[in-house]
Formats: sequence, structure tokens, C-alpha cells
Amino acid sequence: MSGNSFGKLFSVTTFGESHGPAIGCVIDGCPPGMALSEADIQPELDRRKPGTSRHVTQRQEADRVQILSGVYQGVTTGTPIALLIQNEDQRSKDYGNITETFRPGHADYTYWHKYGVRDPRGGGRSSARLTAPVVGAGAVAKKWLRETYGTEFFGCMTQLGDIAVPFQSFEHVHANPFFAATADADLLARMEAAMDELRRAGDSIGARIDVVARGVPVGWGQPIYDKLDADIAYAMMGINAVKGVEIGAGFASVTQKGSEHGDELTPEGFVGNNAGGVLGGISTGQDITVSIAIKPTSSIRTPRRSIDKDGNPVMVETFGRHDPCVGIRATPIAEAMLALVLIDHALMQRAQCGDVKVGTPKLG
Repeated sequence: MSGNSFGKLFSVTTFGESHGPAIGCVIDGCPPGMALSEADIQPELDRRKPGTSRHVTQRQEADRVQILSGVYQGVTTGTPIALLIQNEDQRSKDYGNITETFRPGHADYTYWHKYGVRDPRGGGRSSARLTAPVVGAGAVAKKWLRETYGTEFFGCMTQLGDIAVPFQSFEHVHANPFFAATADADLLARMEAAMDELRRAGDSIGARIDVVARGVPVGWGQPIYDKLDADIAYAMMGINAVKGVEIGAGFASVTQKGSEHGDELTPEGFVGNNAGGVLGGISTGQDITVSIAIKPTSSIRTPRRSIDKDGNPVMVETFGRHDPCVGIRATPIAEAMLALVLIDHALMQRAQCGDVKVGTPKLG
């Protein structure tokens, strides 16, 4: 009812605030019998955690995950799995100047009108800090999908502001601070310089992130209201700062002819993937490809016009430690959300159609 849970059969409920003592989640519906420990989850959290380069927030959080329940002798029991992450580097004094005012582009104004109370420290519940437990839950989902179906997840930044980042290989993603799938040293230097200039100017920029799920079986999804691509779009829009989602060719479909867009079938497989791995709301067995557009960080040092709680005009300047581009750390978050959608649909498919067999070959 209050929108803190995601998923049907594999559900995730997050809790906590940016400057509270801890954040975490409860996973309900994870199948029993899977080996699981903190070591399976921590690498994903380390990919997302703050303070990893000069281009992201300098808030220093170890983001060490603790499994509180749902695992016995190293194996999932089928009962709720609780994950806890301590907040260790809150600096709430940075937000003393906005307790009575609303930051432009933030949820301050809407939270105030919805609840009549808000936590101004780091955005409280609206902070992207709450994506850490989502990434933790996504790590659990990724592990089960990989071990059960061989499904793998990949992601990268494909645009930073007006700088396009042509794809070369996912092998390059972890060799630079941007999750960019390129080894082009000149391009990476341009990105570094652009971020340095933004930081000096006290401004921010947006980004485009692409994620791929490979090894998804054909048949996941529903034909009408729980379409796989609809649920993916819903999930991606639940990520902080996401303002647009594309599946497959996305908005480029507008300029394509039917003879171009329709992915022809041959005995050897599909000849294209404009559909992004989903037809009629159901997976085709191809790669599922998703792109998200992330807006510029709303917390910037540039003074901007706003109002206080009484409606009086004020100038607002934000002094906290913030990401000049939240898109830099968004890749593992988007991968996690995609994994959460897919594990949910995998479990629904097993429950509804687990015994369905057809003689037609499956195409890749």
C-alpha cells in the first residue's frame, strides 16, 4: 500500500533513511537450498558504494552487508532474508540550512505535501542511499538466476552529458570510474575533464546507462498487464533520478519502417533484436536490452530560487557531499532492478507454466 515493496513471488521491502542508523531490506520468496553468504553479496555493493573516485560523493561508507535471517548453515531456508547495512558517515549538519526550505528538483516539496513531515538530512527516504539494499537483493536474485538458468547481467554508461560513449566491450567496464565499456584513453580523459569542470562549477550532469540480461529463457512474462517489458520499465522508473526508459530500439522505433524494426526469424535464430528480447510482453530468449536516462543531480552548489514552508521566496544552495553525476554509480543499481524483475517472472513461469513443452526449436 505504501510503496516500499517490490515484486510478487520474490518480493523486496526496503527500510531506512540516508542519515538513520542503518538501511536494509527483507527479501521474501527466495527459493530454499541456494548457498548464500555475505561474500556473495558484498562485491555488488562494492561496485555501487560511494567514495570510490573523485567523481562521486565523498561520503565514506563501507556498505558492509550483514545477513540477519533466512540462511542456515550457509543455505537459504525459503524464509525471509533480512539484509542490514550500517550508515557510518552521516554529516547531518550540512542540511541545517534547508530544514525550512525546499531544494529545487528534490522530493522535499512533494514529501512535505504528502506526509506533512519530512527528514531533510540527505533527503531521508528519498535518497539514492536506499539503492544499496536494492543492490544487495539484486545480488541474491542474480546468483539464483545464474545458477538455475545461466542468466548473466551486464551494464555500462553509454553517454555522459553530451559525450557519447561508443560500446567496445563489457570487459572494460571495471577499468575506469565511469562503468564505460571502452578503452579509448582520449574519450575517458574527456569524461574526466568534464566531471572536473562540473565539480569546480558546483554543477551536475545526467547520463545514459545500458543494461543487458543474457541467457533469459523464452516464455517469461505475461501477455497483458504484467508484461515483462512493462514490469522492467516500472522497475527502472523506481530508481532515483531515472526520467526515461527504453527497451530494445526504444524511441528509435519511431523512425524505423516495419521492414526494419520487425526482427525476422530464421532456423539459425533472430536476425535482429529491436524488440529488446521481449515480444507481446514475453521473453524471446534473446538478450534483454534496456536503456535508462538519468537526470542531473538536483543537489548542486549553484544558488537557485525556491520557497520556504510559508511560501516566501528564498535562495537555496546545497552544501552536502553529492554525486556530480548520479549516473556514474547507477549501472549496478539498474542491473539489480533488472534481476529482481526477472527472478519474479521466472518464479511465476515455473508456478503457472512449468510443465509446458512445445516441439518448436528455441531461437537465440
